[in-house]
Amino acid sequence: MARKIGSRYTANQILGRGSAGTVWLGEGPEGPVAIKLLREDLASDQELVGRFVQERTALLGLDHPNVVSVRDLVVDGNDLALVMDLVRGTDLRTRLDRERRLAPEAAVAIVADVADGLAAAHAAGVVHRDVKPENVLLDMQGPLGPGGSHPALLTDFGVAKLIDSPRRTRATKIIGTPDYLAPEIIEGLPPRASVDIYALATVLYELLAGFTPFGGGHPGAVLRRHVTETVVPLPGIPEELWQLLVQCLAKAPASRLRASELGARLREQLPLLAGMPPLDVDEPDTEPEEESPEAEDPPGETVTGARVRRGSVPLVPGAKPDSNRDTHTSMRVPGPDELAGGARGTARAPRTPGAPRPGSARHRATARRRRITLGVAAVVLVVAAAVGTWAATSGDDAGATPSDTRNSAPESP
Repeated sequence: MARKIGSRYTANQILGRGSAGTVWLGEGPEGPVAIKLLREDLASDQELVGRFVQERTALLGLDHPNVVSVRDLVVDGNDLALVMDLVRGTDLRTRLDRERRLAPEAAVAIVADVADGLAAAHAAGVVHRDVKPENVLLDMQGPLGPGGSHPALLTDFGVAKLIDSPRRTRATKIIGTPDYLAPEIIEGLPPRASVDIYALATVLYELLAGFTPFGGGHPGAVLRRHVTETVVPLPGIPEELWQLLVQCLAKAPASRLRASELGARLREQLPLLAGMPPLDVDEPDTEPEEESPEAEDPPGETVTGARVRRGSVPLVPGAKPDSNRDTHTSMRVPGPDELAGGARGTARAPRTPGAPRPGSARHRATARRRRITLGVAAVVLVVAAAVGTWAATSGDDAGATPSDTRNSAPESP
């Protein structure tokens, strides 16, 4: 059923529902548009509405072929909406779900497009803060690029920033999607442009490998890995491309490339990747990890047997996740002692099928059984040694003569 959005737009058909709101196919004075209508409880938040209006100039000023442009921001009664360009296509998550992983040439071409869009945003002083496959749209009507890739556009600029108000997320909270969060955000530092580079490098790793470098299991464990663990090499890609990934996944923000540099360097790699098939990488098992009793599983994390099915994490507490995974999560920032805990070293290293991942509950249980076995063996060895010593001593006493016994006793006065 059609509805009016402000005085200039009409929302005709729902394209998708997200935890932050609903995306409609709409009509405006200049033709078809996409209208993101935020949830009513967000629209009633006067502080958020004020931030929404303050961000209007910055968001409307982003104009780049690889950015889904925001045409208008509407504040009208209970309606709070972003009016955006309509992209005829799908999102990158949908393609990943279908293909599991992409050929390196296509993956690099898509990420180079997004890097170009980020470069324009960063030059305008805008940090996206939630770069992930769900927020990358593929324009199916655009010309095909390297590896048969469709033009990629980054969308949802400003949504994370609008939602991340001081009252909604205190100093002990963080906004973002766990798999793509830069270490400095987890440690409570303010987000800079470098957080988008880290997230985009995570997306590239996921496109190549079929899984994120630090994801899987309880979100608290994911956050800890971002801070403490190193990324596992991907076999079969050029060394220079791997070094680009490593540099952009560096724990120190200053070590990462700028968006413009990343886009240019990725395009230099395209000739080396032509015709290369998707990588043959074994995805590590994802197992539930033991967390502190007060840690709560966020919505969208469903434990099934020994494996975890990862789903969406709603932006608004209590909201139900949905198919388009328009997701954020607000979580407690781990303390230094928590960040120092857990498995260290290489993250998500491929291993023998059936073998437990280091630091997992199965791994700890196996180690506990091994310690018990070794302890029992040690006790047996000690008992055996004691029995042998007693037998040897008894044998010496049995062979002693009476004179020997007398000579060992003190003389009488």
